[in-house]
Amino acid sequence: MNFAVIGGDMRQVNLSSYLAEDGHHVRVFALDRVDTGDKIKKSETIAAAMENADCVILPLPALAKENILNTPLSRGIHTLDEVMSAAREDQVICAGKIDGTVKAAFAKKGIKIIDYLDREEFAVANAVATAEGAIQILMEELPITIHGAKCLVIGFGRIGKALTARLAGLGANVSASARKCSDIAWIKAYGYKAEETQRLRGKLSGYDAVINTAPAYILSGELLGELKKDCLCLDLASKPGGVDFSEASKLGLKTIWALSLPGEVAPASSGRAMADTIYNIIKEQGCENEKR
Repeated sequence: MNFAVIGGDMRQVNLSSYLAEDGHHVRVFALDRVDTGDKIKKSETIAAAMENADCVILPLPALAKENILNTPLSRGIHTLDEVMSAAREDQVICAGKIDGTVKAAFAKKGIKIIDYLDREEFAVANAVATAEGAIQILMEELPITIHGAKCLVIGFGRIGKALTARLAGLGANVSASARKCSDIAWIKAYGYKAEETQRLRGKLSGYDAVINTAPAYILSGELLGELKKDCLCLDLASKPGGVDFSEASKLGLKTIWALSLPGEVAPASSGRAMADTIYNIIKEQGCENEKR
């Protein structure tokens, strides 16, 4: 197959390498700050990269800001409009973390765009990388071992599940909080101490580390005020985050907002997971076309 990889970070660089190693023809654009190897062709324009592509892969997140592609490895600034101008209905176009506005813009042209971040297989792989990255930060920043540390993980989604299991495996004293009764039941089933996220007030004073995985504003100034002065507060939530960082600074708390950990700590593994997810999407799109 012919692939076009447009922009992104080292995850997309590794993705391109895996696609080429699998025997595909790969053209890239906006990865000009890195060496992509002899098997991968760099294009001068987005249109040239996409011209013969069966599948076009945009970054994660797709946009840095409105209409501006996320291209940290490029020397230039490039727009989503450039992609839309070159896109064709017969292409499989994939992007990460796109909103309804982007989908609507493509739909207006009669082109379907698929968000690979919404795929369960990719989300699970991301959760594993995020959990490992979080543990790396805890090991580097805590003055104590994880073994014996009292840790609270807020949120029991994919990342929460992956992180609590790994913390417990290292000997931490793990608590987890959730909003849903079903998640509370699973927390207890796994043998962790369970808390209700909406009822954390008065229960935070004993923790050595509090890690937020919930994509919502959770740790207000009032709750942060309960933490020990040497407690590490780690936020893994995407923007706008779940911690009042301004108040945490006033309280003298050590807080870290760790965004895009998979790309930071495991770009090769994330690139492989992205490639496998793209293959699954292409296979499913082919099956849908056969049904039509």
